Amino acid sequence: MIPRPASVRDDGRAVTLTPGDPGPGPGTEGVASWLRATLGVAARLRLDPELADEAYVLDVGADGVSLRGGSAAGVFYGAQTLRQLLPPETLRRAGAGGGPWTVPAVHIEDRPRFRWRGVLLDVARHFMPVADVLRFVDLAAFHKLNVLHLHLTDDQGWRFEVPGWPRLTSVGSWRPRTMLGSRQHGRYDERPHGGHYTDADLREIVAYAAERHVTVVPEVDMPGHMQAAVAAYPELGNGFAGGVRTSWGISPHVLNLEPATLDFCRRVLDHVCDLFPSPVVSIGGDECPVDEWTGDDRHALQSRFTAAMAAHLAGRGRRILGWDEILAGGAPPGAIIAAWRGAAPAELALAAGHEVVSCPDTSVYLDYRQSGDPGEPTPVGTLLTLRDVYAFEPPPGVLGAQANVWTEHMESARRVDYMTYPRLCALAEVVWSPPRRSFAEFEGRLTPHLARLDALGVNYRPPSGPRPWDARPDAPGNPRRLDERLAELHAMTADLRR
Repeated sequence: MIPRPASVRDDGRAVTLTPGDPGPGPGTEGVASWLRATLGVAARLRLDPELADEAYVLDVGADGVSLRGGSAAGVFYGAQTLRQLLPPETLRRAGAGGGPWTVPAVHIEDRPRFRWRGVLLDVARHFMPVADVLRFVDLAAFHKLNVLHLHLTDDQGWRFEVPGWPRLTSVGSWRPRTMLGSRQHGRYDERPHGGHYTDADLREIVAYAAERHVTVVPEVDMPGHMQAAVAAYPELGNGFAGGVRTSWGISPHVLNLEPATLDFCRRVLDHVCDLFPSPVVSIGGDECPVDEWTGDDRHALQSRFTAAMAAHLAGRGRRILGWDEILAGGAPPGAIIAAWRGAAPAELALAAGHEVVSCPDTSVYLDYRQSGDPGEPTPVGTLLTLRDVYAFEPPPGVLGAQANVWTEHMESARRVDYMTYPRLCALAEVVWSPPRRSFAEFEGRLTPHLARLDALGVNYRPPSGPRPWDARPDAPGNPRRLDERLAELHAMTADLRR
């Protein structure tokens, strides 16, 4: 099973399970409805106030299946474990038959290690249709992740409607062409790319995720990474009159910080709050060049901007999440820090009293290359193997951790699968299971787990390496050395250590 449960007692017997309706106790009706539609196995479900919130106890024996959890979420996670006990063909949408099924008789006691067990999905660089996002949620929930950090806007695309600002989608949601591979190669596909979500789309994603106990944390990156918005409404910028960015990298074209632009940001965040019930909203705050701003205190302007947005969101009962750049000059009290630039930002944020989501790029950025094989598609970043992700250890005291799926070089859901799995399986075990782990033992459990991913239709990267059709010779990459990247990160975070 992946992630590995905290405690499994298997007495070596096999039992037969038959199809049937789950028997829900009070508070478990939603899980029962999901389990009925997904699996259709008879199980007794109930809440147990003696258990921790997301913990569960699963018993499979001669008298059937009994599942109790500290909350509906705990019952749901136990149901995911039950799914993994059954043959992989039961995970298929059709053709698996109706049982009975032979499974081991087990007693499992389990609970998560961290409260925040997340994955970021970037739908700004490459738009992902609703059905693909829902499938991504299903796979995350299957691995007991509970946060989908949804990156909705960037220089290359704005992906949702905002009342009163129609050009954000009519102009900002598409670009005339897309860069192929790393930017130093200067290649483009000369094909328009775009798309955006309606309010109904986003409400569907939120509701679907909530049924699977996944919180969707929306991200609207500001005041940098805003070229798509400025292309739609040039008055938000600093004189830039061009289009949506078609290349990768950091755009120098950022928001101005005039009162009207701050009001725009507040209106955007108000609409985000209307659509997303998450208690946390990300305003990004990363990689914001200050060259277009004027004055002697240009570097202090972003801190004031961040404080203003945090105060506005606090008025809506929300906390901000920001990348670790917002620590420069002091992040607002109560801000959650997504620490991505090495170990130092997490340590500094914790010392300043902030909650931290650990996501260092050299450990959990799933757009980074998976091997040195020349057949890897668009090899960028430092080498990040399955073993490397499994070896990641979040620092003590953090809220949790997440993997980040940045999609500059992932043009389809199939490519997202390849870059995400099975490395996200490893991250799921890091954030759920007890800290004492063995990669060799994990590899042994991964082999049968890949059969489950096959049944779920996941285009994962084979452990043996890329297949001929996985390569992207049209989109060359830019591999980096780890020592070079670590030195670069040290320089990038110098302002935090002053």
